[in-house]
Amino acid sequence: MNDKAANKKSHKAKHDKPQPAEVASELPVVAPPTLPDGQDRDARIAAGKARRQQVSRGVHAEWMPPSDRRDPVEILIESSAGRLPELLPIRYGRMLQSPFTFFRGAAAVMAADLARTPASGIQVQACGDCHLLNFGAFATPERKLLFDLNDFDETLPGPWEWDLKRLAASFVIAGRNNGFPDAAAQDTARAVARSYREHMDELSGMRALDVWYAHIEMDALLERFEDADTVRRARKRIAKAAARDVLEEDYPALVSEEGGKPRIRDNPPLIYHPEASGTAAFEETLRTAFAGYRESLPDDRRLLLDRYRIEDLAIKVVGVGSVGTACGILLMLAEVDDPLFLQVKEARTSVLEPYLGRSPYACRGQRVVVGQRLMQSASDIFLGWTVSPSGRHFYVRQLRDMKIKPMVELFDVDVMTAYAEACGWALARAHARSGDAARISGYLGKSARFDDALTAFAAAYAYQNERDHAALMQAVRAGRIEAYLER
Repeated sequence: MNDKAANKKSHKAKHDKPQPAEVASELPVVAPPTLPDGQDRDARIAAGKARRQQVSRGVHAEWMPPSDRRDPVEILIESSAGRLPELLPIRYGRMLQSPFTFFRGAAAVMAADLARTPASGIQVQACGDCHLLNFGAFATPERKLLFDLNDFDETLPGPWEWDLKRLAASFVIAGRNNGFPDAAAQDTARAVARSYREHMDELSGMRALDVWYAHIEMDALLERFEDADTVRRARKRIAKAAARDVLEEDYPALVSEEGGKPRIRDNPPLIYHPEASGTAAFEETLRTAFAGYRESLPDDRRLLLDRYRIEDLAIKVVGVGSVGTACGILLMLAEVDDPLFLQVKEARTSVLEPYLGRSPYACRGQRVVVGQRLMQSASDIFLGWTVSPSGRHFYVRQLRDMKIKPMVELFDVDVMTAYAEACGWALARAHARSGDAARISGYLGKSARFDDALTAFAAAYAYQNERDHAALMQAVRAGRIEAYLER
């Protein structure tokens, strides 16, 4: 995309009324990430700096809900279409718990809002649901523990600002949830922006392969944390995850023997078998979908997968935003004492597509997998996709593989700030892999002008999120939607 076209697209995104989700399939294909166009680094930095003439850095501070802003509850109800109806009360119940849990499940609401905000016109592969709990530690195929983004359900090429604004807002919301003073909560958002800007500048000076190979090792990251208790807890969790044994821990926790055959334990309403489970029609559907998944893998991974046989499949409720989608656990065995658990997650239309264009991939699971491989420094060896005979789209990965999520509820201001810096660093690295780091860096500049603007936006949107959470509570009280509160 050239500068003129990008600025035109930015202007359009700022002023046009967002399109409703139901017309997403009629939209043109989304514009790809903005790649270097043969100019040297200095020229691309200058081109990025020139974007400020059309979209100043200070304008990113703005958030004022437009007069025609859609009802957030209406958007949530719309985004629930096609989900498993029996799980929707759990989704709403989890979102009711706090403004923070509401935010985690309201990616569609914020996507509609972000589509009304200014953008520089520089595209990257965007996460689409970039909040502080969608980062964490995981093991690479070489068993090295890295810190990175780890959720890509909404990924799509889009403005880098959208990811950064959602991430910064999540820190203010989480800080307020932890009882931080407003100024301290906002400082964590500023830390996100500053870290992103400084690391993007560093990445813009690296060779393309060096950017692609760049990663954040957990050991190096922990050295940046000054709180000894936080580091001690993290290292304890890392050691536990590294020592975790699927046969000794996951298998007995998730599986029971019924009639001499292994079967995933039911724990309704969070884990349960579909009504058709065990029927010939169900088994045929499972085999067909699994064959499609197998075809999505490289030949060497197929050979590894073929060592295992399918034993059982159960529905499993996960997260907040994913609740109601058809997610499950697939139990496979190579031998009696050699299990493999795969997580099967339904892939739906990205919340960004109504505003940016439809994905170029016919299978929405492929959209997720390609986006993950573009943004993440290393991906699961079993990552693949498929479409079921009923038309649902899925992606597949290992259920647990030394995955460690941050315990942000325990973070004090200093630890949250250090964590914000880590997330800004990881997001800059992810965006630099798919987009033009020099143009983004040129736009951001060396000063704190953009940092201050992003902080102001995050603070304003945190209050918007609280109002939207209150609207959901009112909808439940009025009987407009049903919520199930877990014990």
